Amino acid sequence: MASYQANSPYFTTPIEGTYLGLMRNRRIPKLADDVSFIITDTYNLRPDLLAFDLYGDAQLWWVFANRNPNTLVDPLGDFTAGTLIYLPKQETLQTALGV
Repeated sequence: MASYQANSPYFTTPIEGTYLGLMRNRRIPKLADDVSFIITDTYNLRPDLLAFDLYGDAQLWWVFANRNPNTLVDPLGDFTAGTLIYLPKQETLQTALGV
């Protein structure tokens, strides 16, 4: 049976036999101290690079879409230079996700 690491968006999704069950989104709280960030050319279409630079883990790219669902409807295609998003702090991820 497969299992997923804590940095995976599927970590809390149940596994039913050899298939994943319905995905359970992992909650990342919206806090007043989240940092507003305008995506720069360096990170255009590359949330994995920003996740690595901020959190030291490129696998946490999905956190941005989870935290900004109305802005990043397409987590990769909407991650474009000039877009304002909010970034959870490392401490928030440690508390919410255990990473």
